[in-house]
Amino acid sequence: MKPGSSAIQMTNAGLEAARPVTAYDEHGQPVVRNIAAERPLTLYLDRQEIVTLMTLGTQPELLILGYLRNQGLVENLADIIAVQVDWEVEAAAVTTRNGNVENMLEKLSHRIVTTGCGQGTIFGQLQANLNRIRLAPQPLRQSTIYELLANLRHYNEIYKQAGAVHGCALCLDSDILFFCEDVGRHNAVDTIAGHMWLHDMEGRDKIFYTTGRLTSEMVIKAAQMEIPVLLSRSGITQMGLDMARKTGMILISRAKGKHFLIYNGHDKMIYDARPRH
Repeated sequence: MKPGSSAIQMTNAGLEAARPVTAYDEHGQPVVRNIAAERPLTLYLDRQEIVTLMTLGTQPELLILGYLRNQGLVENLADIIAVQVDWEVEAAAVTTRNGNVENMLEKLSHRIVTTGCGQGTIFGQLQANLNRIRLAPQPLRQSTIYELLANLRHYNEIYKQAGAVHGCALCLDSDILFFCEDVGRHNAVDTIAGHMWLHDMEGRDKIFYTTGRLTSEMVIKAAQMEIPVLLSRSGITQMGLDMARKTGMILISRAKGKHFLIYNGHDKMIYDARPRH
């Protein structure tokens, strides 16, 4: 871990991701089904209200850490003293060492509403930061993509129970290092970012998988984590593609079974497992 990360005071306030409810089928018969447990969590940074996130609440402390990192609100993990989540008041309180994050008002003034599910906002200056990011992806084997997709079938547990969620995974080749589901794909990304930050994990040799769309917000967050490969079973947007080209990120969408589409980074692909048909 980074210096000072082990000293952070953190709650362990994760909740169950799904809850059983009674519905009625097409025959008018009652059936018990699990549904995703969406909850509001308001973030306070040094007593200043920042945002309310809609989340499953399974790993709220990592979500908060990743949000702060990806939004550029706290640059050094060692500056954080505590992350305290209290579901009775649906709030997360973060305390920093200086008690007043530098240039906070200026950072909060540059908000852009994005296409993210739930609370999808980023800060405008983060787009400018992309000009300083140049990723250097290594060649990627087609067989690695297929092996990774096969391994991912064992995950998405909440989706299998209740639906209505997105999943994201941090991967090393075809190995899944960390998997997270939440009601919004941006929350799942932030939770993984928090995990990486807390454990001082670098992203330069990683692959990021998501079930959600590859929008500008997804590319920005992956680029900030220095992850050079973004893989999705869903589609992409024009701005997401533009930002991937700007940073040099490999962008792959519609990845399911033996099918995928490479929208950026085709020259990095090693076609070693071409389907017969």
